[in-house]
Amino acid sequence: MVWSFLINSILLGFGLAMDAFSVSIANGLHDPQMKNKRMCLIAGTFAFFQFIMPMAGWICVHFLAEAFTAFQPFIPWIALLLLSYIGGKMILEGIHDNAEADSCEADQPLTYRLLAVQGVATSIDALSTGFAIADYHWAMALAASAIIAVVTFAVCVVGVKIGKQFGMKLAKRASILGGVILILIGIEILLTHIMPGSR
Repeated sequence: MVWSFLINSILLGFGLAMDAFSVSIANGLHDPQMKNKRMCLIAGTFAFFQFIMPMAGWICVHFLAEAFTAFQPFIPWIALLLLSYIGGKMILEGIHDNAEADSCEADQPLTYRLLAVQGVATSIDALSTGFAIADYHWAMALAASAIIAVVTFAVCVVGVKIGKQFGMKLAKRASILGGVILILIGIEILLTHIMPGSR
């Protein structure tokens, strides 16, 4: 029973972390010189939201089921809007930086506000996980959410490192590519919800 719970929670964590993993790659592309402290902050932010959202979904299922069901169709649209906003901003910054290639000023770092928006955008889908863990006791739901958060943190650290490696090679075009990736993730989230047989 315990092993089954652990394995299911870990697999659920990997599944939910894939969007955050892709966004972490985009963040690494945007800032190839990123320090380890900032990398951990990014991964920690995604992990925090991936912990909060399944628990919020569990609470909604148990106490606000009707309202949550009515809200659920809007989740992929919200994710698309948030990621498109961030991605568009990164593309514009990349174009601006390329137009002023002789300038010595470094790229603007990812702000805490934008990082929080990314965290919400990539984890809002995890609200639906409340249905998957609806039968759990609150303590088990808390433990499952914690496991999901730990998995997300590890996956996002790897994602940022991958992005940094490619960012060093792509130089100024990295920010544009990162922005495009974010927008594509938003579209993918939307399509997987509106297409038949989606997740």
